[in-house]
Amino acid sequence: MAAMPRERLEALLAEPGPRAALWVRAAARFGLPQAQIRLGRMLLEGAGVEKDEAKALAWFRRAADGGDAEAQNMVGRCLENGWGAVANPAAAAPWYRAAAEAGDAWAQYNLGHLLLDGNGLPRDRAGAFHWYRRAAAQGHVRAMNLLARCYEEGWGAPRDPVLARDWYRRSAEGGYFRGQYNFATLLAADGQPEAARPWFEAAVRGAPPPTRAAMIRALSRGREVGAPC
Repeated sequence: MAAMPRERLEALLAEPGPRAALWVRAAARFGLPQAQIRLGRMLLEGAGVEKDEAKALAWFRRAADGGDAEAQNMVGRCLENGWGAVANPAAAAPWYRAAAEAGDAWAQYNLGHLLLDGNGLPRDRAGAFHWYRRAAAQGHVRAMNLLARCYEEGWGAPRDPVLARDWYRRSAEGGYFRGQYNFATLLAADGQPEAARPWFEAAVRGAPPPTRAAMIRALSRGREVGAPC
């Protein structure tokens, strides 16, 4: 592949549809991790190419073997969820850990989940708290919500309602529907229904259909939906 300015290459790789697939495949075969990850995502989703989870995993592995943290996280996702391979959370864990230690916020969040649930690894709430906190410090809104839950429940850290409320607020302000719902629940419990209402409304708007329906049912009964995740 002839050399071209980085900005031009990134623009080509970002194009939608079949035209992008030609450039992405060429760049992936040339060995560019950015393109290998993009091609893997396209294959995983069937976006501009025929869906093929096994090939997606193969491209993620190629980039991951070169040390790319985003690709390592995606290998972990595939192995955890059975995309292109038999689901195996224990096999996913070292990929998440490598990416997490390299600073990838999604990998830190995903590793935290395995540790919190004891899924593929021994349950370790202190370890989960550690990785949620590192991801939250990078602005990961889902990790903020789980960090708040850890402070609320005393999972891996002493209970701290003040910090729990603060991290739920940050997650809510970041646009995450579960953070919005949980922050609204605290406001309502504190006797601030007017302050809670716009956050409940935002949570319902942003939630996927099954969760949205559950939220609406719970709100109509005047109680919260169950444990956040």
